[in-house]
Amino acid sequence: MTHWELRMKEQAIGTEEEMVAILREAHYVTLAMCHEGEPYLVTISHGYDADRNAIYFHCAPEGKKIDILSANPVVWGEAVLDKGYDGPECKQDYATTHFRGRVSFPNDLQEKRHGIAVLLSQFGADVDKFFAKEDTDNKLGGINIGRVDIEMMTGKRSAE
Repeated sequence: MTHWELRMKEQAIGTEEEMVAILREAHYVTLAMCHEGEPYLVTISHGYDADRNAIYFHCAPEGKKIDILSANPVVWGEAVLDKGYDGPECKQDYATTHFRGRVSFPNDLQEKRHGIAVLLSQFGADVDKFFAKEDTDNKLGGINIGRVDIEMMTGKRSAE
């Protein structure tokens, strides 16, 4: 894989902690994937698991995204924090984390439970209340959970 250097090095995010903070704060992540030379993008709500350095998301059990990821599980993703536009300066303030990873769709009920908990926690939902429902395990069996195992990250922010 070719590695390009960031042209404006002063904008590079140098710490994993700052890149992870963006993944935790961003409401959505955009995943880029490829099938037979054709690019495809999808924006997902997600939960970041620092212990596993992975992103969890839920999706339908079938469809274009599943077909593409089944054929080629390698993705490139981006989380962006929009910090506003300064019109007089013609400057956009932002911070972004890019990552490369591989997607899998765990079938294990405990892994699905964990993925849903990570996703709900990221959005401040009451995880205990969700799992207190009587038929939670039955519902989890029908939920499709995707996990992006992050292999590398880079980050960039607007100049200070």
